[in-house]
Amino acid sequence: MLKHPAVGTIEPVRALASSAKPGVLAVITGIEGPSYRPLGATMAILGNGSLVGSLSSGCIEADIALHAAECLQKGQPASIVYGRGSPFADIQLPCGGGLEITLVPNPDQVVLQEVAERSARWQVCILTLDTTSGSLSIEDDGETRRNNAVVMIRFEPETFFYVFGKGPETVSFSGLVQSTGFPALVLSPDEETLMAVAETGCCTRHLTSASFPKDLVLDQFSAVVLFFHDHEWEPPILQRAVATEAFYIGAQGSHRAAAVRLSEMAALGASGSDLERIAGPIGLIPSVRDPRTLAVSVLAEILQKRLS
Repeated sequence: MLKHPAVGTIEPVRALASSAKPGVLAVITGIEGPSYRPLGATMAILGNGSLVGSLSSGCIEADIALHAAECLQKGQPASIVYGRGSPFADIQLPCGGGLEITLVPNPDQVVLQEVAERSARWQVCILTLDTTSGSLSIEDDGETRRNNAVVMIRFEPETFFYVFGKGPETVSFSGLVQSTGFPALVLSPDEETLMAVAETGCCTRHLTSASFPKDLVLDQFSAVVLFFHDHEWEPPILQRAVATEAFYIGAQGSHRAAAVRLSEMAALGASGSDLERIAGPIGLIPSVRDPRTLAVSVLAEILQKRLS
């Protein structure tokens, strides 16, 4: 569903958009062979010398910062090449490929602020960079790609996780999601679960009935996961979930539990296409019983679905 070469990371853009001092935007604008990061990956070199983001596994960032300082002093955009075809023989890329990095001094903050604001509003935004002039502009739609001297970078909202359930599986999964930096809301009828989840830093909400709150608005960047042992909670929640644009909907349980779940949903009027949207058993690793391993397995499955 979401097929494109790369999705831009918003943190470097946010950092430059809010910086009171001059800075440099560094962008991967060309790739030859294998690469650790994709076309359109960004990094910010701030006026105080700090870096936000990365363009490699750590082998070129310090050198990029040196070139960025020179670029900022001259006030002109510049391109540098690492790996294949590079004049810097002493700097090697472990992947064996080649990277072109375009440096943009004092990038247009108005444009960057608009990109950051659209991201905060959960909107797709395309940042267009002219590698010759360093000028930036915004498009409403498109994919990450290069066309002659122009590079388009697609910024999408991050996956938002709506987690319903109770018990150690809910706590482990929400803790993992929180630790990886994804936004999430955990909804549970169990106060003990909510307290444990809150300690991980996740937002929580108390469920008072087996229902899907009407004020939740899910889009194509949303994932819904259910971790209930009392499976009677599932059909009413899933019935509303399949009516949303969520790209992933799944529920914990065995093959038998999944079959019963689908049968109960069919009795509630769910169509065949609705039932096909519900994953279960969930996770890439079959028959997992440990909550921590299940959490990793399910998160990996969701991210694979998002990027497929």
